[in-house]
Amino acid sequence: MPEGGGGLPLILEPAHAGVMLSDWAGQHRDEIESYLSRHGAILFRGFGLSSIADFESVATSITGGLYGGYGDLPRAGKSENIYASTPFPNDMSILFHNESSHLSSWPMKIAFFCMIPSETGGETPLLDCREVCRKMRPELLEKFEKLGVTYVRNFGDGLDVSWQQFFHTEDRSVVEETCKAEALECEWKPGNGLRIRHRTGAVANHPRTGEQIFFNQIQLHHPYCLGKDVRESLLSIYREEDLPRNVYFGDGSVIEDSVMEELDELYWRLDAELPWQAGDIILLDNMLTAHARKPFSGDRKICVAMGQMMERNTLVAKRMLN
Repeated sequence: MPEGGGGLPLILEPAHAGVMLSDWAGQHRDEIESYLSRHGAILFRGFGLSSIADFESVATSITGGLYGGYGDLPRAGKSENIYASTPFPNDMSILFHNESSHLSSWPMKIAFFCMIPSETGGETPLLDCREVCRKMRPELLEKFEKLGVTYVRNFGDGLDVSWQQFFHTEDRSVVEETCKAEALECEWKPGNGLRIRHRTGAVANHPRTGEQIFFNQIQLHHPYCLGKDVRESLLSIYREEDLPRNVYFGDGSVIEDSVMEELDELYWRLDAELPWQAGDIILLDNMLTAHARKPFSGDRKICVAMGQMMERNTLVAKRMLN
């Protein structure tokens, strides 16, 4: 059993038939919050949920209101607040990340709903970000805490969402205003392309528990994590600074491949995962727990909901007050 798998997820099942999870969740928000603070993740199983509407009702009851302005995921069905999971090749893994941790705001809660489990694979591995800090080599953790990271993202070549999709606008001036408000460097490129940079933290303290957490999207941005063949193929087409995504230490220095290899080994040593069942909901504290996706075969339909947005400047203020 992986080292970090003992505490998450907490599994909650109905005590008797007919329990309406949305009603129960709305009446027990403090209890759910307490469970999340301790375990970082809750798996709700056996509640007879089958539709996007069921999921939206439960997620709204838990969060008090869902976030509908996310630019990286397509909508699920007709809902303005429920998303389909990341469209990504079935035979590849999506590596560990805290949702939107590369931006100036993110959801404190993120929930996943299984409508159709895959035939094989497709698990959603979970990672306790507190445990990562406890088990990481102290010198490396200190460097990430001191320097932070700088994310670089290039839009416009069809390998990722377009800047129009991401910012929900066709107007460049709106993009520029948004970037200014969110402390993103914005650079227009030839051919209607856009490059944004964001220097931010890689280590944080949880606003509720005060615990130190490794909070970032390093694996989703570092070229090492693409795999050797894909990386070499992209670098044969693009200069390094034009890759769709990249990440550096906050001072602009390179995060070495050896560091990424070290983190990858640590993550998979600590992760916890369970096979999906139809009707499952996994609720995460998005700061305490990172998530990933295993390769899979067959149909797989997972929906996503997010709520309780946190602003980074608010987080910093809370940390200073504490």
